[in-house]
Amino acid sequence: MDERERRGAKRRRTGADTPRRQRPDRYAHGPSDSGPGRRKPGRPGQRKRSSRARRRRRNAVIRWLIFIILILAAAGGFLIWQRYGASDEKADLEQYYGLDQEDEIALVINNEVVREDADTTEADTGSAPVPGKVYDGQYYVEYSVVRERINKRFYWDPNESVLLYTLPDGNVSVEVGSSEYTEITEKKNTDYTILRTEGRTAYIALPFIQEYTNMEYEVYDNPDRAVITSEWGEIQTAEIKRDTQVRYQGGVKSPILTEISKGSKVVVLDDENDWMKVGTEDGFVGYVKTNALRDAATETTSREFEEPVYTNISKDYTINMAWHNVSNSDANSYILETIAGTKGLTTIAPTWFSLSDTEGNVSSLADSDYVNYAHQSNLEVWAVLRDFHGGINSYDETYEVLSYTSKRTKVINQVIAEAIETGIDGINLDFELISTECGQHYIQFVRELSVKCRQNGLVLSVDNYVPQPYNEHYDIEEQGAVADYVVIMGYDEHTEGSYEAGSVASIGYLKNGITDALESVPTEKLIAGVPFFTRLWFETPKTEEELADEAGTEAASYPDKVTSTAYSMDEAAQVVKNAGAEAQWDKETMQNYAEWDADGGTYKIWLEDEQSLEEKLKVIKSNNLAGVAEWSLGMEDSGVWDLILQYVN
Repeated sequence: MDERERRGAKRRRTGADTPRRQRPDRYAHGPSDSGPGRRKPGRPGQRKRSSRARRRRRNAVIRWLIFIILILAAAGGFLIWQRYGASDEKADLEQYYGLDQEDEIALVINNEVVREDADTTEADTGSAPVPGKVYDGQYYVEYSVVRERINKRFYWDPNESVLLYTLPDGNVSVEVGSSEYTEITEKKNTDYTILRTEGRTAYIALPFIQEYTNMEYEVYDNPDRAVITSEWGEIQTAEIKRDTQVRYQGGVKSPILTEISKGSKVVVLDDENDWMKVGTEDGFVGYVKTNALRDAATETTSREFEEPVYTNISKDYTINMAWHNVSNSDANSYILETIAGTKGLTTIAPTWFSLSDTEGNVSSLADSDYVNYAHQSNLEVWAVLRDFHGGINSYDETYEVLSYTSKRTKVINQVIAEAIETGIDGINLDFELISTECGQHYIQFVRELSVKCRQNGLVLSVDNYVPQPYNEHYDIEEQGAVADYVVIMGYDEHTEGSYEAGSVASIGYLKNGITDALESVPTEKLIAGVPFFTRLWFETPKTEEELADEAGTEAASYPDKVTSTAYSMDEAAQVVKNAGAEAQWDKETMQNYAEWDADGGTYKIWLEDEQSLEEKLKVIKSNNLAGVAEWSLGMEDSGVWDLILQYVN
């Protein structure tokens, strides 16, 4: 090792004289840092590191703030989507259509989904019948659904297990489990079973329903359903302008019933602002967004179908018919005296026929001599058939007769035979004990009676109360189709059983009755009945005991106890005269009204007289009705006939 290497080695060992590189001191030649008010300067490297740390801390805070904002935004977005975003949930179609069993089918009739009706229960089980069934691949509709929604002329008799459909000349009849049926007298066949039953519930095959109905139907699967159209006329339609969903209810959160393609046509059923209720061709009834529709239009739908024509007997004169209340055979002998004072009568209606029991037997007071005398006086005889004052007198008893096809037939055959034998010109049907349950049986009776009357040249007229919600089951619309004349009894506004005193026949009662009836019955078939009688009412305040006994009943809302007695026109006028009272014209009822206090109470009477009768005749004439009927012959003032002549003939 030479000398330089030895010195270097020594320096490395001792550290002496090792040269150091120093950073220049910017304050080396500057002012002293020891003076007051001056900071001791740090090293430049420390300051840069401190700055970078601050920036890192600031950036970290910013990143956390951004992260928190993003979290909050995401949460807010989720909440907004949750509330306002469209759901992709699919509706349970089995539940939507109300399907529980594999043999059930859904029914969509005139853009309405038909579900089990809790009000229509099967008698054997107490459960509601299923609207539609499938047997051996054939679709069937439950009878009450057919009658109420498709064709009301179908009639099912559960007592005798027969299905009927009444044509103008006779019945179509089908037995349970058969592919054969009888149309009037002709035997016909199908390639399917027409009628199935479960207990007392009947199911009718769809193609058989269509045979006698102006309807179309299509069937679909997944789930099994039948889409039926039986109502024709104007509908509102629109086109789908983009692929969209039909939802169960209006709202993007409502479950989806079906997807519907651009260009599809729907029937618009209801406008709910941003949503439209629509019906699809394949049987979904739900909602689409309003802005998903275009080309709204009104279309008229129709189908070629030959409806049966029920030909009617129509007189070429205005009918002036008076009911003759015949309670026994002796009364028949007074026919000449009874009609002697009349003028302008065209028809007399004696109360001859009544149901005598619940087996379909009829009691008769028909008299050929009576008919001959009437004919000699140029009067037709329309004999009255009643369900009261003849052996039976209750709603249940009338139901017992009419709910059996064999009993209805028995009644009709007896009456027609009597009419033919005595030379009667027509039948006036006056059934007043028809319950809601009995309605369908009653109107079938009217149909069947109309066929027999038509076949034998007899006029059929049917009596009714004025139309009210409580008597809709009398179905005067169907009466107007199958009968020759429909009579509304424009009286009994207040009856013997009324809780308060009132007019028997105010002008408003008659006016409203005519107006409502004309909504269902052609003008040329409608006859208005007017009274030849009135009621004298007697009112007394109810005692505390009587009010207590009536607590919770309708009667309790009436403070007075009322009774009444029916009087003829002349008798009523005499009652007022004997009381020393004075009747005054009541503009509301268009009747002369009188009241007086006596016997611890108040008497009230709304008189029927020539003045009140004329107001009624004016209404009848102004509506161009088929005629007028009066209850009853013998209760009138002699002067009414000249008055009636002025308005009727």
